[in-house]
Amino acid sequence: MKRILILFSVLVSAVAVNAQSLGGRVGVNFANMIRTGDDNFETEFKPGFHAGITLDIPIASQISFAPELMFSQKGYKSSGRTLFGADNDYTVTTNFVEIPILLKIGTSSGFNIHLGPQVSFLTSTTEKFETGDDEYRRTVKAENDDLRKNLIGGVIGVGFNVGTRTSLVARYALDLQKNEGNGNSETPEYRNQVIQLGLGFKF
Repeated sequence: MKRILILFSVLVSAVAVNAQSLGGRVGVNFANMIRTGDDNFETEFKPGFHAGITLDIPIASQISFAPELMFSQKGYKSSGRTLFGADNDYTVTTNFVEIPILLKIGTSSGFNIHLGPQVSFLTSTTEKFETGDDEYRRTVKAENDDLRKNLIGGVIGVGFNVGTRTSLVARYALDLQKNEGNGNSETPEYRNQVIQLGLGFKF
């Protein structure tokens, strides 16, 4: 959390230099995992959301430095059957505070490309297990030793300016580090991936 505050201070300083570049973005996530262990179960994309503040600091013609501070939900969903033949659904939602450090390359037609690294800070994990009419839910604190708290990843995406103050954004983000799970069914070993669709706006 201390690192988050330091990086956020850097963003605030940038706003003070170029306040007109401050904006925000909200949107939906479609998250899943990429397995890195020997787990033998299948997963599917699960919905979530993201929201936060953005900066757009021009550094050259049609090129800008675009750091962000985002809350983003990741995770995955898995379905199967119990030993007694009942259907069950298992959903994992991981909540992150993320700081993408992006380069934005624009065009005269209003389209732009976003790419760069991001740092993700895990805040909590919620696990939900449903079978029949029963539901079990638990929240795992970020201090859980089975989970990596800070992750480095990469982001690539495109945007389209709708007028002067709004934009449509589509991105794909992939964690380059695994979650440090122990590879079993309770804490599988994987990397996060997420597709984001969002609406951006300038203040």
